[in-house]
Amino acid sequence: MKNLFSALAMTTFLFSANAMAEDLRIGFADPVSSIDPQLNNHAGDHSVAKHFWNGLTGKDPIKMEPGVAKSWRNIDPLTWEFTLHENAVWSDGKPIVAEDVAFSYERALDVPGSVATVKGFIRTVDKVEIIDDHHLIIKTTVPDPLLPVSLYNLYIVSKHVGEKSTTEDYNSGKAMVSNGPYNYAGYTPGDRVLMKRNDAYWGDKPEWENVTYRYINNGPARTAALLAKDVDVIDKVSVADIAKLEKSEGVKVYAYPGLRALIMQPSFNPEPSKYITDKAGNPLKENPLLNQKVREALNLAINREGIVSRIMQNGATSANQWMPEGTFGYDPDTKDIPFDAAKAKELLAEAGYPDGFKMTIHVPSDRYPQGPETAQALAQFWSRVGVETQVEVVPFSVYSGNANKGEYAMTMIGWGNGTGEGTYAMTSILATPNKEKGLGASNWGNYSSAEFDKALADVTSEFDNAKREEIIRDAVKIVAKDVGIIPLFHYKNIWAARDDLKVVPWNSDRTVAMQVSKIKAD
Repeated sequence: MKNLFSALAMTTFLFSANAMAEDLRIGFADPVSSIDPQLNNHAGDHSVAKHFWNGLTGKDPIKMEPGVAKSWRNIDPLTWEFTLHENAVWSDGKPIVAEDVAFSYERALDVPGSVATVKGFIRTVDKVEIIDDHHLIIKTTVPDPLLPVSLYNLYIVSKHVGEKSTTEDYNSGKAMVSNGPYNYAGYTPGDRVLMKRNDAYWGDKPEWENVTYRYINNGPARTAALLAKDVDVIDKVSVADIAKLEKSEGVKVYAYPGLRALIMQPSFNPEPSKYITDKAGNPLKENPLLNQKVREALNLAINREGIVSRIMQNGATSANQWMPEGTFGYDPDTKDIPFDAAKAKELLAEAGYPDGFKMTIHVPSDRYPQGPETAQALAQFWSRVGVETQVEVVPFSVYSGNANKGEYAMTMIGWGNGTGEGTYAMTSILATPNKEKGLGASNWGNYSSAEFDKALADVTSEFDNAKREEIIRDAVKIVAKDVGIIPLFHYKNIWAARDDLKVVPWNSDRTVAMQVSKIKAD
């Protein structure tokens, strides 16, 4: 163990001492649970994985660029054929073959220790048939027009290493035989990931020879690190720091519309919750959040524009659904949610809670920018209409496990909509939870609607884009009527960097070294 830490320390020293033009240091916000690319469907894990691994399809889920597969075609409603790159190799020099794909999909179905399974990306896959080393057939259980989009986030790992490796082996570097633009150079959990350019990579060669990917969970601390020149790029810039950074010499700010929504998930657990009591602190006989009027009251009690302008300082846009305006599946007929405290009080009385009740809501301390501050604002809004609300802020490592077990009365989730269209959220945070089918993996509130689930089944099998979008829009209406979730706002994607660097976003809202390039002199 001592030798391992000594090696990591030396590697870290070399990376920091050798910060030349071809080296890049990124300060990022999203925590990483593991560098095992199939353990958890977490934003930070995905951002790291994009450096080391490819899926069958490539970096842009909208344009559908090639990944490990160079081409694919739909043979019939249940059959897809994929052709792999002939020159694609693992970082140890062995060729990437169809057996690796088949192994990866089998492994992803059950990774020990997962709290947010990735198997939702392959939930429709029935079997993988190997034709030869570079050709394979994927059979689906139902027609799935979005299969290539889903496969973008399911990373291919090597069979020859992976079949004898555990998550701990990936985290230690022992199993890090990668197929992406970067190779593993070191990992210190909770601190940083070190990467070195993969010169054997068959795709576009990355600009940076060495990358230090450093976890800095506090927004002001990321800003301070950039201004002190300890890092070259930071993501999720604290909205309170934007003006300061824009005025700082040697720094540029890059802001783009984002896909990530901040959402509250009320508990649909039929059992009484220890986090909801009457005003005297006594347990209630039933969960009041099961009452649609109570959920609607909480929804109407929120001043979203106030949160956006005061807490987010216009670094976000208010949300009435999970996808932002202008994206595939956004429903223009779903109206903005008004701020109406008087109506909220009426609904609580109609629901049988004229005096309200007490509730504790939970939020991670180290996950969502301005998440704790937003939760405190919600507590004030809800307390004003009679629902006395307290906020408990806990580390994400604790929060995610408890939320996944449905222990909380009201949870907060930042959903990245990483496929660029509406079905990703439908599958993961809104579908009735079904572990075997890979549905509802992050549906922490256990929302369940037969009408919604039918819409998800229908959209999964519809190949016509116009019809598919209409089904998604209908699903938005179902969730809005049910108040199955309480959408708050969509983050803007804001990066800051040295003024000789340019940051261009990916549609998936990730933060990766491949987004960053040197500005060429005229």
